[in-house]
Amino acid sequence: MFPNHGQPLVTAPAETAILSLLLAEGPLSRVELARRTGLSSTAITKAARPLIDDGYLHELPPERTAPGAGRPVNPLAVTVEREFFIGVKISADALYAVACDLRAGLRATAGRSLGPDRSPAAVCALICEFVELLLDAEPAFRERTRHLGIAVSGDVDRAAGEVRYSVLPGWQDVPLAAMVAERTGLNVIVENDVKALTTTEHWFGEGIGTEYFALVTIGAGIGSGLVVDGRLITGAYGVAGEMGHISIDPAGPRCHCGQTGCVEAFASSDAILAAVREGTGRPDLDFDGAVLLARGGDPAAREAFARAGRAIGTGIATLVNLFGPERVVVTGEGLDTYDLLGTHIKDAYAAHAFKAAANCPLTLRPLPWEEWARGAAVLGIQALFP
Repeated sequence: MFPNHGQPLVTAPAETAILSLLLAEGPLSRVELARRTGLSSTAITKAARPLIDDGYLHELPPERTAPGAGRPVNPLAVTVEREFFIGVKISADALYAVACDLRAGLRATAGRSLGPDRSPAAVCALICEFVELLLDAEPAFRERTRHLGIAVSGDVDRAAGEVRYSVLPGWQDVPLAAMVAERTGLNVIVENDVKALTTTEHWFGEGIGTEYFALVTIGAGIGSGLVVDGRLITGAYGVAGEMGHISIDPAGPRCHCGQTGCVEAFASSDAILAAVREGTGRPDLDFDGAVLLARGGDPAAREAFARAGRAIGTGIATLVNLFGPERVVVTGEGLDTYDLLGTHIKDAYAAHAFKAAANCPLTLRPLPWEEWARGAAVLGIQALFP
């Protein structure tokens, strides 16, 4: 079924360039592919041939680019059902899973709350249940699926397939890829959830066509992912671009990571709730209650959200000053409270972005949990490349 079951599909630069461009922006003619990649028409034809033979690309019926423009062209397109990918997102209290086609189109979804046992073994067992469920969702899935992506918050060593530290499930040094691969027989890739989502938005969302792109998530945690020169930046230790753990105030509150004054220590939902409880003298409040108080005009509650917004805006400005993205997407469950955060985010961003860097637009993009699982599936698509 697959040319090399455990190896990248493409390795030559020309094949890599053609397939990646068609995945994001196809169908495209050979002439357009040559123009966009800088390759000759002969090189395009030679590189496309094995991908056509293996069933990953196909030619569309001839079409004329314009009346009287000469011979019709046969655009090349991705054969989306040639291979399928499963993605799993592990959140604080639930598991979300999807099956996607070769262009990250959603084909099936599943979700379930986590039980009281959130140990690696228990979550691994649930992941395997979901894999079996999704593989049976369509007749072709079991035969044409070889990659499973898993997205989890925190410090992830992708190369080793290990969750080094994740505060939400409370894990440390968990060899998750090996655990799941042994039970499913699939090639398993584990990645930080925000980095996975960033890759998906860069390849198939708001970041298409950009060489410099950033995504920021707000909510239970504050995360970010960075694309520079068209590639996701992970850094030498796999944690590059962690905006949530930029310290913006050495005298600020202590963060769960051990530092003080992190953006996340001001702006996570838990940090906001703690500030509202302290400011109002109401230790019984939950987060929804804190939101209601702020929307009702309570000064302490409003200040807690304002402080969070200023921290987020300052953190985004720091990323933009350092890396110069063309645009920044802001997403996460925290967008539900953007009415309380937004003005303060924008004001702090404008105050701290350096000169022309402030021209970088901030785009709000609500993404449901299934999109985070789709981000995990895209890890499998990414594995087709070297």
